[in-house]
Amino acid sequence: MPRKGKSLSESVADDILAMITIDKKFNIGDKLPNENELSTELKVSRTTLREAIRILVAHNILEIRRGKGTFVSEIKNITESMGLENLSTQKLDVKDLYEMRLIFEPETAYYAAKRATDKELERILYYGRLEEEMILNNEDRTEVERSFHKSIAKATHNEFMNKLMPILYKAIDNGVILSDENKSILQNTLNDHRMIMEFLEARDAEGAKTAMKIHIIRAMKDLGIPNE
Repeated sequence: MPRKGKSLSESVADDILAMITIDKKFNIGDKLPNENELSTELKVSRTTLREAIRILVAHNILEIRRGKGTFVSEIKNITESMGLENLSTQKLDVKDLYEMRLIFEPETAYYAAKRATDKELERILYYGRLEEEMILNNEDRTEVERSFHKSIAKATHNEFMNKLMPILYKAIDNGVILSDENKSILQNTLNDHRMIMEFLEARDAEGAKTAMKIHIIRAMKDLGIPNE
């Protein structure tokens, strides 16, 4: 279940942030819908929405332009404050990248199963099913797979996990490229993601953790990456 102590306005702020960073519904410089539209979409009162917007303004994610509306401001690189910016731009070995996924992502799935809000869980399942559809249609799934894994990371409610995502993206991108020509790898990805989603939907933390670990170990084996 979601971490206790978070107010409704903070949860709504999280939802708006996810619409920007995961769903890509709003880009830098975009104007948000008017208060009535957005409060209806998020199913909250305008008072709660205003407080959520104030939170995001305080964190320089949104800016209010008097007489014009609320806009997405330029979001700082999320690795900046943790000193990870160099790692995210380095040429890292594929083996190192997958080992990093193996270290972090099973625990990410564990905490996501425990802490995800209903809306966050809905987002995870949406991107998992969309990726399945794109694989079956032989479409480029890179962005959708990123969104799937980022949705899981965000649902941990652990800011450090979100800061690791630019590095993990490198492993995800490499995996997509290396697996696109191999139907057995694609089928394994489909099966593994379904298993992960089933455990997450059931809020079975240990099951989600094990499923994610199996997924990454299998991917490493399929891609010929040694796991010693």
